[in-house]
Amino acid sequence: MALALDTSLTYLKGVGPARAAMLQTRGLQTVEDLINYFPFRYEDRSNLKTIAQLAPGELATVIAEVRSAKVSGMRRKNIGLFEAEFTDSSRAIILGKWFHGAYLAERLTPGTRVALFGKIEFDSYRGEMQMMHPEVEYLSGEDDEADSALHTGRVVPIYEAAGKVNTRILRILIHRVLQEIPEAEDHLPDHIRTFLKFPTRTEAIRTAHFPPPGTPVRMLNEFRSPAQFRLIFEEFFWLECGLEIKRQKARLMPGIQFQLTDQVREQIKRLLPFKPTGAQKKVLKEIADDMAQPCPMNRLLQGDVGSGKTIVGAEAALIALENGYQVAILAPTEILAAQHYLSLKPLLRKVGYEVALLTGSNTAKEKVKLKEMLRSGLVPVAIGTHALIEKDVEFARLGLVIIDEQHRFGVMQRFGLVQKGITPDVLVMTATPIPRTLAMTIYGDLDISVIDELPPGRKKIVTKHYSSDQVEIAYSAMRREIDLGRQAYVVYPVIEESETQAMKAAQQMFEHLSGEVFPDVPVGLLHGRLGSAEKEAAMEAFKAGRTKILVSTTVIEVGVDVPNATVMVIEQAERFGLSQLHQLRGRVGRGGEQSYCMLITEKLSDTGKERIRTLVESQDGFVIAEMDLKLRGPGEFFGTKQSGLPSLRIANILRDPDILEAARHEARAFVENPPSPDAFTKAVIYIKEHWQRRYGLVQVG
Repeated sequence: MALALDTSLTYLKGVGPARAAMLQTRGLQTVEDLINYFPFRYEDRSNLKTIAQLAPGELATVIAEVRSAKVSGMRRKNIGLFEAEFTDSSRAIILGKWFHGAYLAERLTPGTRVALFGKIEFDSYRGEMQMMHPEVEYLSGEDDEADSALHTGRVVPIYEAAGKVNTRILRILIHRVLQEIPEAEDHLPDHIRTFLKFPTRTEAIRTAHFPPPGTPVRMLNEFRSPAQFRLIFEEFFWLECGLEIKRQKARLMPGIQFQLTDQVREQIKRLLPFKPTGAQKKVLKEIADDMAQPCPMNRLLQGDVGSGKTIVGAEAALIALENGYQVAILAPTEILAAQHYLSLKPLLRKVGYEVALLTGSNTAKEKVKLKEMLRSGLVPVAIGTHALIEKDVEFARLGLVIIDEQHRFGVMQRFGLVQKGITPDVLVMTATPIPRTLAMTIYGDLDISVIDELPPGRKKIVTKHYSSDQVEIAYSAMRREIDLGRQAYVVYPVIEESETQAMKAAQQMFEHLSGEVFPDVPVGLLHGRLGSAEKEAAMEAFKAGRTKILVSTTVIEVGVDVPNATVMVIEQAERFGLSQLHQLRGRVGRGGEQSYCMLITEKLSDTGKERIRTLVESQDGFVIAEMDLKLRGPGEFFGTKQSGLPSLRIANILRDPDILEAARHEARAFVENPPSPDAFTKAVIYIKEHWQRRYGLVQVG
C-alpha cells in the first residue's frame, strides 16, 4: 500500500495496534503527524571507533556486545551501581557504569548487542576504559544491519519516547516513512520562500530529522539550522495568518455602535470614586473609541495588581448600560465573582443600576428567578461564573461581555457567552502581566490596552523572605502594624489535589494565631469550602475593620481592596508561581501607608530560590511574568491546560521570539496585501484543513 500523509500509523510496517495506541498518547495518528514529530535534541555520534581505538576525554560511539553484567552495592530495587563489560571485534574491553541502574539488569544480558555513546574515562583501579552513564541503544533484532547506520556514525536525532516506543524505534519509523512518501506540496507563499532563501518543505523536514554530514550540532540544538528555521517560521506564519484573518473578519461583522453622549460622560464622572490616572484615562479612551465603532470590540485590558482595572471595567459597563444594553461579567471562580459583585454593586447603584450575582451556589429557586429577570431585561448587570454560560441563560439585550482572567477559561466558554448576544463587545481583563510574545500568540485576535501606572501616593511594598523557623520575626512585624491600627492577611496555598489539606492548614493557623499568638486580636477565616454567605460575611468583617487578621487560602488572590491592610504573610511561598505571589502581594499597598509582604518558605529548590529572589528584588509585573515564564514554561505559566495556547510542533515562543516577530510581520503583509486573490483563497483553505484543529482560537471559516 502506497503511503499518503493521511495514512493511519496502524498500517505502517513495524507499528501495529499496540504501538499505534502508544504513539497516539503523543498525538501521533497519521503519517503526517509522525513526520512533524521533530527531535528535541541531537547527538554527534560521528566519532565511531572500536574499543581499542578509544582515548580518555573524547566523546565517542562504540558498537559492542555485553560480556558480563552485575549489580554491586545495595541490592534494593533501583539502588546501587550497575556495571557491564562490553567487547567488540578488537577484543578490547570497556566498562559501562550506571548508579541506580539495577533496572538495566533485565536488558543488558550477556550477548546483547548495543551502541554506546558517551565520554571516555580511564578506570585506574581496573586498568580499563569506562563510560559513566552512557546512552544505550539496543541493536539486537532483525532490522539491525539495515538500520544501525541510523543510530551511529552520524549526527543522530533524539526523540521523546511515546510509551515503549523509544527514540530508536521512532528514528527507524520516521526514516522509513521519509523514504516512501512523495514530495510534500509547499504551501508557504513563493515570494516569502524566495525572499528568505528557504529550502523546500520536503527538504526541510528530511534534514531536520536527519541532518547532512557536517551540520554543527550546536546549531541544531539551538534550533537554528536552515531547515529548522524554515519549519519554525512556517508554523508561526500560519498561526499569525489565522489570527490576522480572524481580526479582519471581526472588523467586518456588524456590531453595536454605542453613543458617547454628554449624559454618558456625566455618568462616568459620577461613578469615579477618585481622580483617574493618566494610564486609566488613556485605556478608557481606547475602549470608548472601540465601543463607538460599528463593529464589535475585541480588546484585552492588562494591568498590574492595584492598577485600577475594575474601575475601567465599570466605566465600559456604564457606556453599554446608558445605551440601553445589558452587561455580563464572567469570573473564573465563585469567590472572584463575589468580589466583583461586592465592589461593583455600590459603584453602579450610585449611578442607578442594579447588579445580580449568578453562581453555582445560588439555590434552584434563585436561579430560576434570576434567569427570568435576565431574559426579560430587568437585570442590567449579571456577574457570574460558568453558570452564566449555561444554555438556559438568556439575555434580553446583551451589549458587553467582560471576561476576567480569561486564560483560566476554555476557549469555547468565551465563545459560549459571546453567542448570547448579537455580536456584543468583548473586554478581556487580566492582572497576570503577559509577556508580549505570549500575548501575541494567545490574544493575537485582540487589541491590547495596558494600564502601566499605579494610582498616585502608592509606596513600594517592602518584600522580605524568612525560612519557616524565622516565622516569629514575621509575627513581630505583624504585631507592630496591628498596634498602629492596620490589618494583615495570612495566606495558605491551595494545591489542586489537596484543597481539604490547605483548608485544614488554614483552620489550624487560624486557631494558632487567634488562640496563642494574637489572643487579643480579632482573627477571621476564609476558605473555598465556606458557603457564599459565610465568605461574604468574612470579607465584609475584614473590609469594615472588625477583624484585624484574615487567615485565608488563595481565594483573596484578585479583586480585594482593603486600603488599611498593610501586611501580607504568605505561608509555604515556595508552592506558588511567581505571578501568583506577585498578585497576592498586590492585595496590600493600596492605601498611603508603608506595606510589607513576608514570604515564609520551607525547603527551597534552586528554582524556588530564583523565584523568591526575583520577587524580593522586583515589583514590575512584566519583569516578574517574564521570569515566571522562563522558570515554568507557557503551559504551567497559566496553570491550566485550557489556556488556548496553540499546540506548536517545532516552534517555541520562549526560544524563538525573533522568528515569531518576523513571521508575524510577513503574515500581516500577506493578509493585508495578498499577491493574488487565488493565493489568499488557497491560504485560507490550507489553514482550515491543516491548522484549525491545532490552533483552537483560529476560527477562520
